Amino acid sequence: MKKSLLAAAALLATVAVSESKAQGIRFGLKAGGNLSNLSGDLTDEDRYENKFGFHGGAMLNIGLLDDGFLSIQPEVLFSQKGFKFAENQAFGLYRYSGSRTYNYIDVPVLLKLNADGFYFEAGPQYSYLMKVKDETQRSLNGTVFTNYSGTQNLDNVNRNEIGYAAGLGFQSDAGFLIGIRYNGSLTDFAKEGYTGDADVRNARNSVFQASVGFLLPGK
Repeated sequence: MKKSLLAAAALLATVAVSESKAQGIRFGLKAGGNLSNLSGDLTDEDRYENKFGFHGGAMLNIGLLDDGFLSIQPEVLFSQKGFKFAENQAFGLYRYSGSRTYNYIDVPVLLKLNADGFYFEAGPQYSYLMKVKDETQRSLNGTVFTNYSGTQNLDNVNRNEIGYAAGLGFQSDAGFLIGIRYNGSLTDFAKEGYTGDADVRNARNSVFQASVGFLLPGK
């Protein structure tokens, strides 16, 4: 699956280079920050806190109308999702805290409306989970006695995620753009038989993104 996603990214770049002079087709790059957390059926929702991450990758804007009002924009992005957590027990003397990072390849296919530079975009998104990294810390009365950092086994999690994305922003005539976007998931994180953290068994990714980018000029 990872090889297929890399091939898709390479194909996107190849098509962009070969078609960059075609009417209404523009290749671009973008990057920005994520603010992620969990949504869904959580048993202890207050335990989870927002986590910052990174996203970046390539996009291909395909014009459907000559005036640029309507286009389709597929993208291939690396995206860090996840959450932070903290628990205090024994009257606050014992603290268990940390973070979990989900490294995904996101492939949104968005319908984009552009009116005088201001745009709205929405569409489906496929995501593939590459790695889950846990970082945890245990402390007693402020003294840390255990630190852990490692990756999770992915046998019993849904590495293929189906979701959606929607956002808005501004795009200049020169091709510079700035935007915000929300990514939601329709797929639960865990498969049947998942033996990890029970609270995230029915959880779904929820991500706000802010990004900047540039689209190369078309013909």
